[in-house]
Amino acid sequence: MMIEAENIIFSYASDGKRKRALRGLSFHVHRGEYAVILGHNGCGKSTLLRHLNALLPLQSGELTVAGIDASDPAEIWKLRRRVGMVFQNPDNQFVSSIVGEDVAFGLENYQVPRDEIPERVSAALRAVGMEGFEKRAPHTLSGGQKQRAALAGVLALEPKILLFDEVTSMLDPEGRAEVLGAMRRLHEDGKTVVAVTHYIEEAVQADTVWLMHDGKMLAHGSPREMLTQPELLAQTGLEPPVPVRLYYDLLNAGFELPYCPLTNKEFVEELCRSQYGTSH
Repeated sequence: MMIEAENIIFSYASDGKRKRALRGLSFHVHRGEYAVILGHNGCGKSTLLRHLNALLPLQSGELTVAGIDASDPAEIWKLRRRVGMVFQNPDNQFVSSIVGEDVAFGLENYQVPRDEIPERVSAALRAVGMEGFEKRAPHTLSGGQKQRAALAGVLALEPKILLFDEVTSMLDPEGRAEVLGAMRRLHEDGKTVVAVTHYIEEAVQADTVWLMHDGKMLAHGSPREMLTQPELLAQTGLEPPVPVRLYYDLLNAGFELPYCPLTNKEFVEELCRSQYGTSH
């Protein structure tokens, strides 16, 4: 198991009061798994993610990440070397005016031998489809390119786990597709991926979907198990993907497809098969 969280409780201090963000949350991720955490804004998704790389201290409960006890202050920097995080706004992650120098920044901080840095930078940029951008200034990049460059800076440190915090929320459809494609390829290469989002369509490519509400995990399972249950999703303030909604609209109208599709492609295939499958 790469991540094991048991009964985590966390509260923020605000105006002299304590606001509880996590309420006895339990969560786990296997090695090499692609896990997506879905929930409405304010349900505690980002708070949980910040526990996984020790940006927030463990107040109560148990948390082990990549074999490291997150409650041990002596292990925090070791944990952060194994967990890389990409944030919502890539501009907040850039520290240099040149992409290649920015990707190299973390390597220099961790005193990686200088003769190894150029190849590590090149390999990280290749992994996200940004080779050839070493000399570009971040402000000249598109939104999707910025996020992929930020991801390259994380990859250069060779983390075991990649965390994504609403990384597509500021992107147009093209940029979103670029970043989701990079995430999918990294998972296929063996990385453990944990992403939080409120875009339900992004959960279709996951291995496991966790539904979060009011600081707790409500349910988890495969995308097909979680995303085809309108009543369950409604408890988290989310609507099913469009193909699922269309499936239930047809069902209510007396037309039942063989199974509930998750993607537009599946919906079209099942609709055509139901109408024409016996005659073609």
